[in-house]
Amino acid sequence: MSTSPRERSALALQRAAGQLGTAAMAGMDAQKAWFRDLSAEDRSWVGMIVQAGISEFVRWFGEHDDSWSLSTEKDSALAAQVFGAAPRALTGVITLEQTVELVRLTIDVVEENLDNLLEDDLAPVVHEGLLRYGRELAFATAEVYARAAESRGAWDARLEALVVDTVIRSDGDEGVLSRANALGWGNRGDVVVVLGPMTGGSTVTAFDDVRRTARSGGMDALCAAQGEQMVVILGGVASPPQAAASLLRHFGDGPVVFGPPAPDLTSAHRSATAALSGRRVARAWPGAPIPVAADDLLPERTLAGDNAARRHLVEQVYLPLA
Repeated sequence: MSTSPRERSALALQRAAGQLGTAAMAGMDAQKAWFRDLSAEDRSWVGMIVQAGISEFVRWFGEHDDSWSLSTEKDSALAAQVFGAAPRALTGVITLEQTVELVRLTIDVVEENLDNLLEDDLAPVVHEGLLRYGRELAFATAEVYARAAESRGAWDARLEALVVDTVIRSDGDEGVLSRANALGWGNRGDVVVVLGPMTGGSTVTAFDDVRRTARSGGMDALCAAQGEQMVVILGGVASPPQAAASLLRHFGDGPVVFGPPAPDLTSAHRSATAALSGRRVARAWPGAPIPVAADDLLPERTLAGDNAARRHLVEQVYLPLA
């Protein structure tokens, strides 16, 4: 039974798949310094991706006719077929740019060897197929990294909310610092908690804007939403009033209260407690500035039953006067 030209091409490619994979890996080692710096395990995973990409091209080419229909269900699973074997953590080791280099070099190696593998009349068809496949593989690569970024973003958001909640609810939790460090917390300078109303837009956008403003002022920022309230923990604060004022445009209408500075994140609970207490009673002082320090609301906090505020008034105001 005679075989078609496409079937003969697919068979030739299949027989040469191992050779092409080895050539692609040799090219990576010779041309890409970042590849040589990878651990042996990560290089092995890259090798699996390269081999899977070549094998998937052979399958893809054999299953498509000259119309090159690219909307089939099998094409949509290309990312899983090529990258599925590699651990998800590899996206944190190899950047998107490096993966694009990997894909481009692999396709170049296959293309350079096609003329030696195929009959003269078959090579042009396979070259065209390789171009189409390369486009699909580029989209698949972008999809892998987009999903990884989305997953990391969701994980970071949950971790950030947990850190903020821990600071508000407990004092001296040593684990909070390691979790904050995983989010890029610099652990430098005084820490101040700022509270105010949320704006009406996306919380993700609001938090990104707060972090950007904090970074421009040389500070770190952790953000979370609690009901209709935005909680911001600032690190590296030199002047609490100025730091809180720099964030005003990111809050909605209403009182914005900042707590007293704490020496580090593990003791920031006291700043959070004072800010929460001050925010509850801020409207009792109609002429209060925005932002207002929680310590400037000591009378209102004391009348509202805040024992910490009462002790502060006795120790810091009454006793020195007496």
